[in-house]
Amino acid sequence: MSLARIFDRYPERRYIMFGGKGGLGKTTFSAATAYYLAKKGYKVLVFSVDPQASLSDIFERDIFGQGAVEIMPNLYAQEIDADRHIKEYQDEIRQKIYDMYGLDEIPEEIESYIQAAAAEPAMEESAIFDQVVDIVLSAEYDYYIYDLVPLGHALYYLSMASVYDEWIDKITKLRQEMEEYSKVASLIKREEETEEDMILKELLDIKYRINTSSGILTDKEKTAFFFVIIPEEMALLDTQKAAGLFAKYQVPLSGYVVNRVIPPELGRQNIPDYLRHRLEMQETYLKRIDELFGDQVLARIPEFERDVTGLPMIERWPRRCLAQSLKPPPPSPRRE
Repeated sequence: MSLARIFDRYPERRYIMFGGKGGLGKTTFSAATAYYLAKKGYKVLVFSVDPQASLSDIFERDIFGQGAVEIMPNLYAQEIDADRHIKEYQDEIRQKIYDMYGLDEIPEEIESYIQAAAAEPAMEESAIFDQVVDIVLSAEYDYYIYDLVPLGHALYYLSMASVYDEWIDKITKLRQEMEEYSKVASLIKREEETEEDMILKELLDIKYRINTSSGILTDKEKTAFFFVIIPEEMALLDTQKAAGLFAKYQVPLSGYVVNRVIPPELGRQNIPDYLRHRLEMQETYLKRIDELFGDQVLARIPEFERDVTGLPMIERWPRRCLAQSLKPPPPSPRRE
């Protein structure tokens, strides 16, 4: 098995995610996979949900906050500017307050609340999640490649859908109960009921967006999730724990890719003791990885001599881990 054969065998899996500890090569895998699929004729978007995104570094292009940027034919990349999205969200709230209540200015206590809410630690992740919903619902691309945040934050990101969904269910139920009570008690005017209807409609629209997005994340037919690991003890232990937690959210695991493998043939040469000891340690963990994950290990990627940045280096990557060719893509559906 290999990554290429996964894509070939399951062509309907168009939402591709790479996850793992920070610094293991998730962004490189995401960029290289996007490049490979784009060269095969698919229209591909690779995007980062990491606030400290590095796709700009990988592609050697400033793409942060600029929407989907064309890197080469069929290949687009996007880094989400969470701060700008938060500001737009604040402005939207202010405008709705103006429209709904006919105010000339926002009361100081409400403005303070809007500012404080934007400073909440979870607001950045929430803003990114909301942008991801917009991206995947646009249905503009054949493949969507997620460059996920490190494991702990990725689990938070994956749980966002269920948290939002539960919260909106409660708020929606409360709105509906208030509306029924108000009608019976005749405590509000008809125009105020209309305002309540607008709020309820917006909540239901948010719920639809979130359910659609979370449905993609857990859809075994459409989604493939790959863990990136390296042959070291802490990375292996963290990956085992994370795999169990990801299973809790029913994320469809498609396999593991082992990165930064020192070429074993170096052991036959006259090398320093440090490197020889590293090779011995690596062999121990490679065996352990094979014992734990078996045929779910799709590729072993050798350590490169320098950082993978720029299209020439990215092009070398698929030759190592995506060597098997894909079938030519079917004609893309016509987009109105």
